[in-house]
Amino acid sequence: MKNTAGIGVLLGIFASSLSPTLSAQQGQPTDVAIQGFIYEPQRLSPTEERIQSLTVPQGFRVQRFAEGLDNPRMLAVAEDGTVYVTQRTPGNLVMLRDTDGDGIADIQKVVVRQRQLHGIAIRGREIFLADIKAIYAGDILADGRIGPRRIVTAGLPDGGQHPNRTLAFSPEGELFVSVGSTCNECREPNPQHATLQRVSSDAMRLAGADQRLPREIFASGLRNALGFGWHPESGRLYAFDNGIDWLGNDEQSEELNEVQKAGQRFGWPYVYDDDQINPHTEPVETSSEQWAEMSEEPVGMYTAHAAPMQMIFYTGAQFPTEYRNDAFVPMRGSWNRKPPSGYEVLRVRFDGSGNFTAFEPFVSGFIRPLQQDPDNFGFFGRPVGASVAKDGALLFTDDTNNMIYRVAAGGPTPAADPQVLAKEIFDAPSTIAVSSPAIQAGGAIDTRYSDYGKGISPPLRWSGLPAGTKSVVLMMEDPDAVSPLPFVHWTMINLPPSLRGLPENIRKAFAPLRGQPARQGSNSKSERGYFGPRPPVGDPPHPYHFQIFALDTQLDLPDGFNRHALLQAMRGHVLAQGELVGMFQAPQ
Repeated sequence: MKNTAGIGVLLGIFASSLSPTLSAQQGQPTDVAIQGFIYEPQRLSPTEERIQSLTVPQGFRVQRFAEGLDNPRMLAVAEDGTVYVTQRTPGNLVMLRDTDGDGIADIQKVVVRQRQLHGIAIRGREIFLADIKAIYAGDILADGRIGPRRIVTAGLPDGGQHPNRTLAFSPEGELFVSVGSTCNECREPNPQHATLQRVSSDAMRLAGADQRLPREIFASGLRNALGFGWHPESGRLYAFDNGIDWLGNDEQSEELNEVQKAGQRFGWPYVYDDDQINPHTEPVETSSEQWAEMSEEPVGMYTAHAAPMQMIFYTGAQFPTEYRNDAFVPMRGSWNRKPPSGYEVLRVRFDGSGNFTAFEPFVSGFIRPLQQDPDNFGFFGRPVGASVAKDGALLFTDDTNNMIYRVAAGGPTPAADPQVLAKEIFDAPSTIAVSSPAIQAGGAIDTRYSDYGKGISPPLRWSGLPAGTKSVVLMMEDPDAVSPLPFVHWTMINLPPSLRGLPENIRKAFAPLRGQPARQGSNSKSERGYFGPRPPVGDPPHPYHFQIFALDTQLDLPDGFNRHALLQAMRGHVLAQGELVGMFQAPQ
């Protein structure tokens, strides 16, 4: 449920019916009043002005690393610096590379397709991936693609409320996986739920066919410990758990737990924070108080409902030495708290022995009061995954506005704002006439050319290329998309100047003339080639800009080049441009 103003819900809980043991001990029914909210702030566009207004420690800066993604979640970085991100909703793995060192990815393409893909970890030249039910492994090839995958372990329990698995390797090379609960607070019938599990160490010696290796429950009573990791110096394991909802604005805290040995149990679902009893539910074979005595208390407690996600310990060399061996945790943000919590990247501080010492905001400002309505809030980022780039910068994802951010310390000035760069290129003389036998200027685009229909590209025609044209570039964008902005539907480079148009239904491997280096780049689905219009149902018609550029050179771009790489390469080489605008509205 979404409501910009939020909904306050007052819950009166009569504990004699929900918690008989607690009532019996007190000798009378207990009436627990809890105030909870359903409150989702207004979504805002991640403009450059807003990004530059983010609060970071002195000496740090934030910039876009990648745009045009689709629900980016967990991150991992390979030895050669290639960045991999899982995208849960489309179910795929995208590889990204910054080939020119400007801090912005210029290659992005899908390299694995797997429904409900979420967890990721890299060990040497192997990548490990998790969906709801299994963990897979494959070799990382030299070009960034992933070789054939094998099953490492299967039979993970059903997802329920928390289907997203995360992965990480211990210092000893053991593979761990988090398995969340199926509910907010309940007696789980399957002991595998609400756990941190360890895969048999035999997984590290795999080389070949599928192996369905056994797992053991390493820690239990963790509602959804998506973020976990080992302190680099001490080797101590910490897990950041997502607390129970509907206990109030300030309860339950998000718990940082230390898992000292196999078999430890934490409080969920009966006990939370420092041995606070959950009045909603109670164990069957013991009392809540006895459960509290048998379970571990957290070592740190953070603002309720902030939603901790992936945890990464910093071992890079770029940040000041005081940051080394501290952890960074993206906090995706609350949906049932007012004022909202989270929407930030948190620094978790440790001393030299690996003891937790403090929480400290690292990147904040993604959420703020609305100027026109200060009692309510807007947000332009929900951080989720985190990893350290090869150069020591911190990367983190935003799964709502479909971006990856880069936080750097010192170094060169960030690359130009992509929108400023685009304006510079689009301001070239408009002397090229662009048309289509299927689309009138300002007219409707037929459904067959949309992603709701056949998804084939429309025919295009152009004329008026100036003298000296060495190649032609095609771009198709939707500037009214919510995110990414703009949504890139199609790019093509090095079309020969002798060509005066394109036929309908261009394939991904289209070559207009033998020997010509014409190629298609990645769209905002990280796929090569054309992606038809797909505006949200209920939106007014969106304008789709088919743009043609005449260049005084041919472009040398790598396979999988994205919009940023294309704009950078075109800079200073555009002789003229023209466009055709067609409109499309989603069918009801």
